[in-house]
Amino acid sequence: MLNSTSDEPAQELEIIKQQRRRVRDYAKVGLQLLAQRIVIYTVAVGLAGFYYDWLIAGAFYAIVVACEVYDLFVFRRIMKLRVWRSADLSRAMSHIYLGTVFSSFAVALFAISFALQQDPESGHFMPVFMLISASIFAAMNNHQFLLVLGIRLTIYVSAILLIPIYDIWITSAPITSEVWLHFFTVIFVLAFLVELARSFMGGYSEAQKSRSRLEEEHERTKAAFLAKNQFLSTISHELRTPLTSIKGALALVDSGALGELPEKARGPIKIADRNTHRLANLVDDLLLLQKADGGKLELTEEVFDLGELVIDATELFRPYAESAKVGIELKVKRDEFWVRGDQKKIVQVVTNLLSNAAKFSNGRGEILISVQRKGGHICLRVTDHGIGIPEGADRKVFEEFGQVDSTDTRKFQGTGLGLNISKRIIEAHGGHIYYESVLGKGSTFYVEMLDTARYP
Repeated sequence: MLNSTSDEPAQELEIIKQQRRRVRDYAKVGLQLLAQRIVIYTVAVGLAGFYYDWLIAGAFYAIVVACEVYDLFVFRRIMKLRVWRSADLSRAMSHIYLGTVFSSFAVALFAISFALQQDPESGHFMPVFMLISASIFAAMNNHQFLLVLGIRLTIYVSAILLIPIYDIWITSAPITSEVWLHFFTVIFVLAFLVELARSFMGGYSEAQKSRSRLEEEHERTKAAFLAKNQFLSTISHELRTPLTSIKGALALVDSGALGELPEKARGPIKIADRNTHRLANLVDDLLLLQKADGGKLELTEEVFDLGELVIDATELFRPYAESAKVGIELKVKRDEFWVRGDQKKIVQVVTNLLSNAAKFSNGRGEILISVQRKGGHICLRVTDHGIGIPEGADRKVFEEFGQVDSTDTRKFQGTGLGLNISKRIIEAHGGHIYYESVLGKGSTFYVEMLDTARYP
C-alpha cells in the first residue's frame, strides 16, 4: 500500500506530462495549418456565393472565421504556457472541445446549406466533397485526442449522411434511383474515413509510446552519467589523501632519513614509488575528467612560448623514452611560437602524446617532435614509427577509457584516458587535435592552437 501511494504523485505527473504534450502537439498543428484552412474556406465560400447565394455564403464565412480566431487565441495561449498544472490542462481541453464543436457545426451547416440549394438529383458533389475533405483533414491532424476526433467525425459524418437521406425522403425515390446510389456511395466512403482515422490515431499513439520510451532511456542515461561522475569524484578524492601519505612515506624511506635502506629493499621501494606515482597520476586524470564532464575545467591562461614548453617537457620525458628503447628528435625553436593557455595543462597534453608515441613505438625508430606555423595557428606534431592505428578507429582513439585493442590480452596497457583528456584540454583552449596513421608504419598526432603573435 505504501508503494502504491508513493507512486501516485509520480503517475499523476506522468499523465499530466503526456496530456500536455498532446495538447501542445494539437495546438502546434492547428497554428501551422491555419492559413491552409482559411484558403480552403475562402475558395469554398467563393464557389457557393458565385453559383448560389452570396448572402448565405458570406454569413457562414463570417462564422467559420470567428471560430478560427477563437482557435488561434486558444492555440497561442497553449504554446506560450511553460508551467502546467492540472487546472491549466483542464482549461485548455475545455477550450479545445468548445472550439471543436463550434467549428465542426459551422462547416457542417455550411455544407448542408450548400446542398439544400442544389437539385436532389445532382448528387451534391461539392458539399459532400467538402465534408469528406474536412473529415480526412480531421483524421490526419486531430488524432491527438480520441474525443476531439470523435466529435468532429460524428458531426461531419452526420451531415454527410443527412444530405442523401434528406434527398431520398423528399423525392421518395425508388431503390433503383441514382439518389440511392449516392447514399450507398457515401456509406462506402464513410467506411474508408473510419479506417483512415483509426490508422492515424494508431500511428500517433505508437509514436507517442516511442517518444516516451526514448525520454525514459534518456533519463536513465543521464542518471547513469551522474552516478558515474559522482563515483569518480568520490573515489578520486578518497584516494588522493592516502596516496599522498604513501608517496611521502616512500620518499622518506628512499632518502635514507629513517636509516640506511638494505640493498635488497631498494628495488621493491623503487617499484612501489613508481607505481604510487602512476596511481596518483591516474587519480589526477580522473579528477580532471570529472571536472570536464561537469563543465568545470578551469584554465589559468597566459601567453607562453610553446617551443620552450615542448623542449622542457621532452627533456623531462627522455628517461622514460630511453627505458622504452626509443629515441627522440626535436625540431623545435625557442622564442618563436607563442600561444595563450594553461601551461600546466598543455604540458600534460605534450607528455600524454610523448607517452603514447613511446608506448606504441614498440622499441623501434625515433619520436619526431616539431612545432610549426600553419595558417593562423601553431601546430605541434608528434610522430612515431610504431604499430600505427587501423582505419575506422578515429572515435575509439579519443574515446574515454578507449583502447584500439580493448581485449583482456592486449599488449599495451593503460587506462585509455590520456588522449581523451588531451582532446578535452585542447578543445577547452579553442584548439584542435587529430591524427594521421598508417597501420604498421606509425602515427602522427597534431595539436593546433591559435597563434597569439598574429592574434594577440
